[in-house]
Amino acid sequence: MSETPDSAVRTYIDSHRAAFLDDLAEWLRIPSVSAQPERAADVRRSAEWLAAKLRETGFPTAEVWPTAGAPAVFAEWPSDDPQAPTVLVYGHHDVQPAAREDGWDSDPFEPVIRDGRLYARGAADDKGQVFFHTLGVRAHLAATGRTAPAVHLKLLIEGEEESGSPNFRTVVEQHADRLAADAVIVSDTGMWSADTPTVCTGMRGLAECEITLYGPEQDIHSGSFGGAVPNPATAAARLVAALHDEHARVAIPGFYDGVVDLTDRERELFAELPFDEEQWLRTARSTARYGEAGHTTLERIWARPTAEVNGIGGGYQGPGSKTIIPSSAMVKLSFRLVAGQDPDHIEKVVRAWAADALPAGIRHEITFGAATRPCLTPLGHPALQSVVRAMGRAFQQRVRFTREGGSGPAADLQEVLGAPVLFLGISIPSDGWHAPNEKVELDLLLKGVETAAYLWDDLGENRHDAD
Repeated sequence: MSETPDSAVRTYIDSHRAAFLDDLAEWLRIPSVSAQPERAADVRRSAEWLAAKLRETGFPTAEVWPTAGAPAVFAEWPSDDPQAPTVLVYGHHDVQPAAREDGWDSDPFEPVIRDGRLYARGAADDKGQVFFHTLGVRAHLAATGRTAPAVHLKLLIEGEEESGSPNFRTVVEQHADRLAADAVIVSDTGMWSADTPTVCTGMRGLAECEITLYGPEQDIHSGSFGGAVPNPATAAARLVAALHDEHARVAIPGFYDGVVDLTDRERELFAELPFDEEQWLRTARSTARYGEAGHTTLERIWARPTAEVNGIGGGYQGPGSKTIIPSSAMVKLSFRLVAGQDPDHIEKVVRAWAADALPAGIRHEITFGAATRPCLTPLGHPALQSVVRAMGRAFQQRVRFTREGGSGPAADLQEVLGAPVLFLGISIPSDGWHAPNEKVELDLLLKGVETAAYLWDDLGENRHDAD
């Protein structure tokens, strides 16, 4: 009996599984830690290794792109069909710092397989999830008899994501013509659990600032001057207290301008997830829930904007007492943003809010860091439906939907290229990103391979739906 397309994909993956894992292990042995200057040569070696492996996979073009920091890798494999859609896959090849003494059970840069899991720094974040695309495209070709993918396939794998992607937007802007795509696939995310495959539909953005408050020109005696001149530490406390109203909504005028609210259907889909709130609280090391009234915990961390105090300080911090009015104080704030919010607008309203809230006699300075924009793909977008169908075929069950509460550079791709961003990741929470004993479940990793093998056909066949 002849094989079905799905069984042909699975047969190909099974027969190439060992070689695929050997290659991945070789890449994982390269300690490409972008945050450590002494590892710069290793990050470069990681990029060169990946470019060479992509050429070996079949990509006619695979280049190492230098940046002001660590190098990125670009690859391209045109379809034989000139009308095929263009898809860009994003990921990163740099990893977090790791050392055996951090609590690893084995050397973090010497991959080991135990109980169906591959342990190594980068196994899940993000080398494993980048690398499954190499076997995925080959399985796609083998099962369909093609000599080139059903889509014009491009990859952009950066080398500084774990250092905040300081040069990423510049790279995207400089090479926007070569990176042009009809859809972007981000493989740097995860699923709800091994038993509940999910597709992420969006990530929040981020704006952050530090506010320094100045009062007297030097610390002064609280007995001689207290109660008669403004205290910058008190002003900092009042500023923080004014950040939210009694319903835990951000009280900065204009903060919610443009926010895209959840639809009833999205709220229903979030509610369907098997969410154990008590377990979540234990993971958070917290004893109580708190947040914007009228929203569930998942809605608060995925789809609502936030303002958080990351640090506050001022005055004497040593042992005993020092009865002064301090000359200065500071507050560090961060704002997670959702679709419809503009970081430039957030900076403007925060500056105006602080200026209005502080009393006479308190000077202040506000410094904002680089911002990350939010991104969101509507549930009904045709390209998203292709990802859902491909994952459903691989996992042979219904695929549900999540969002990510964190932030990443995907929004730069969406904004500069004008293409929808879709998320295809197979990592699960227990994989321990950034932690000791990071791992990836091998069964799920191969499901990622299988999903990628189905996705290119689906996007190619449904190209007109996305027009």
